[in-house]
Amino acid sequence: MVTVIGLDIIANGPEADGHIPTEKERLDGVVENAVLFERLGFDGFAVGERHHSPFVSSSPPVILATIAARTTSLKLFTGVTLLSVLDPVRVAEDYATLDLLSDGRLELIVGKGNGPEQTELFGIGRDEAWDTQHENYRLLRDLWSGEPVDWEPRSGSPRVRNSPLRGATVHPRPLQERIRIWHGSSTSEKTVELAAEYGDPIWIANAQKSVEGYRPLVDRYREAWAEAGRDPADARVGAGFSVFITERSQDAVEAFRPIYEKHFAGRVDTFNNFDESVLFHSYEDYLARSSALIGSPQQAIDKLAAYHEAYGFSAISIPGHPGHWHRDEWIHSLELFRDEVLPTVNKSILDPGVALVG
Repeated sequence: MVTVIGLDIIANGPEADGHIPTEKERLDGVVENAVLFERLGFDGFAVGERHHSPFVSSSPPVILATIAARTTSLKLFTGVTLLSVLDPVRVAEDYATLDLLSDGRLELIVGKGNGPEQTELFGIGRDEAWDTQHENYRLLRDLWSGEPVDWEPRSGSPRVRNSPLRGATVHPRPLQERIRIWHGSSTSEKTVELAAEYGDPIWIANAQKSVEGYRPLVDRYREAWAEAGRDPADARVGAGFSVFITERSQDAVEAFRPIYEKHFAGRVDTFNNFDESVLFHSYEDYLARSSALIGSPQQAIDKLAAYHEAYGFSAISIPGHPGHWHRDEWIHSLELFRDEVLPTVNKSILDPGVALVG
């Protein structure tokens, strides 16, 4: 069965009715939506990490701890942990504590983050973020190994932590023997190669460009996985999708058109330098080639089948917040996705060899 999680990067802006929530209202809503996802039977909920306006998601461990206290079985994800700018010692301590408090329900998705403002806020240049992310990941794994850690900052390397470690241990220890860490990526082959080196899964952002733009990363991940001598059946890929499903295709398509025109048309990526060929040039092109599941349940099934053929995904994220939709419309769309899309995806599309994420 495919694992389905809700993802909220916790941007704060006008809702469908024009109301702009206070920061407290927005954060309270994140917790309530996570509770909703558990009630609807989905597998997990992820909160993003951003350190610039209009986002209010600068403290994922705090938010996830609150969600843990309100739920019983929901997996708790980050989406992403901004490991490019964080001290791995603090990350190890915070998330080990959360893993204990949640009875071992934690999984991390780590990444460099999208947008230069937040890296530069912490004194890391946009071109240095990949290097600091990878260096900090290796140190995080060492700190969670249970063994005393000796670590020396690499000469000339951009980094968050400047002081060496001598026989360092972190406390408390996580409840899980090895917390699953997904490597989030939209551009970097080195990131997916690092995931394969450590036997970790990857999570493809899957939002800003077409499937052709992301598939080379998935292919490289599977190649690196094989080069490391690992069983291909153990490789894991997650991917993000947006969802707005109605019984009649044209209802969803027409409802989303003004949203596309206002928020997506003509948007230019200024941080990742994506090639023009994998970006979207019209609303019709967006509907056809993006990861947006907009239309009828059958159209969502067809698109998920095409993406599964390209990626072989075993987990997906869907929006964990109504965003531009009225709440009742959003919940109805989630119910259609659960009742009319997922059963077919699980029965007819997923390869049993790669489908299960436990």
